[in-house]
Amino acid sequence: MNITIHEELRSFVDPLTPTEYAALERSLLAEGCRDALVLWNDILIDGHNRYDICTKHGIEFKTVQNTRFTSIEEVMLWMIDNHLARRSVSDYQRGVLALRKKELITSRAAPPPPAAPPADTTDGSTPPWEGENEIPKPVIKKEELAREARVSSATISQIERIRKDASPELVQAVRQGAISINAAANVAALPKEVQAAAVAGGKKELQQLAKQVREQKLATRAPREPKAPPADVPDGPPTRGSDNELITLRAQVAVLRQKVIDLTVENTELKEQLAAKN
Repeated sequence: MNITIHEELRSFVDPLTPTEYAALERSLLAEGCRDALVLWNDILIDGHNRYDICTKHGIEFKTVQNTRFTSIEEVMLWMIDNHLARRSVSDYQRGVLALRKKELITSRAAPPPPAAPPADTTDGSTPPWEGENEIPKPVIKKEELAREARVSSATISQIERIRKDASPELVQAVRQGAISINAAANVAALPKEVQAAAVAGGKKELQQLAKQVREQKLATRAPREPKAPPADVPDGPPTRGSDNELITLRAQVAVLRQKVIDLTVENTELKEQLAAKN
């Protein structure tokens, strides 16, 4: 049987954790593959993890065809709805799926490129064909996405920020539950190299950095007592750019401070090992 794996469709499936994968593998080895894999023509659209494990161990499986689709976009929308209905999908992944659904629906409704217009009008008026075939794009409100993903509108906004600004390391940390969506959205405001360094420092360091960024944001929003500026500083509040630079610098200091602590501990352990050998 020829089964094709469509990589973009596979990306809709949240990867299993090692523990989840091992549990599914034990179940399939003990009981076989009871649920049929779903195909659209020869493309696998449901059962990717089961297919991987069955292929690996030579476990027999059945397939069923879903023939009601007329395009790959319809398959994608079906897969998204299928995964949104599952309880095991995390809040972050549901938010990502809801945003992908919005992008798909919007792109499908986009008007086709305009045909070449007739010769220009000579009186300077708007040609009669202009705007005749325009199709308005659907407006999908953030509240609708939040309801479908079963999260708050604020969480949808945070997931949008993570998708836009987070480093790959930070995205992976969110997917694995090492940091909350709210905290990751705060850390995503920092340069990507700072994000990556914080993730490499471990869960504790990542959470501390998120806390510092959040506190700094709150501090910049809090009302301040007016102070007389120095003679060489112009009047007015600090710019948003200076606030962002301050957050970044403090985050970098926090990362470096933690690295110093880690190196100090490592140095002490090495000295103790050397002393024990002597």
